[in-house]
Amino acid sequence: MRRLIFTPRWILWHLLTLGAMVTCGFLAAWQWHRAGEAMGSALNVGYGLQWPLFAVFFGVMWWRMLRMEAARLAEEAPEAAEAPPTVAPSTPRPAPDGPSPFGPRPASAAQALDADDLDDRQLAAYNQRLAEIAARDAAREGR
Repeated sequence: MRRLIFTPRWILWHLLTLGAMVTCGFLAAWQWHRAGEAMGSALNVGYGLQWPLFAVFFGVMWWRMLRMEAARLAEEAPEAAEAPPTVAPSTPRPAPDGPSPFGPRPASAAQALDADDLDDRQLAAYNQRLAEIAARDAAREGR
C-alpha cells in the first residue's frame, strides 16, 4: 500500500484532494462570515453547511479510489508471481477459468454456426415481412 501511495500519480491525487478539501473549508468559513454580516441570509448558512459536506465527499472518493486501486494491485500480484507454464509452442493452452480481462472470448465454431443460422432465419423473416408491406402498399396505390 505504501508503494501505491507514493507513486507520482497518487501524489498528484493526494494534492488535488487536499486542495479541494481546503478550498471547501475556506468557502464554508467565508459563507459563515457572510451569514453574520448585515446582508447575510439563511442561504449563506445553507452554503456554510454544504461546503464541509463537499469536502467530506472529496475525502471519501479519494479513499474509495485508493482502496480500489490497492485491491486491483493485490489481485494482479499473485498472477505476476506465478511462473509461466512450460508448454510447447504447438500445444494449445487451455482457456483460463473466469472472465477474461480482455473482454468476452470468441465463440466456438459450433456456437458461431448456430448464431449464423439464427441470423439467417431472422433476416429471411424480416425480408419476407418487408416484401409483404411493400406488396400491400403497392396494392393500395393501385399499381
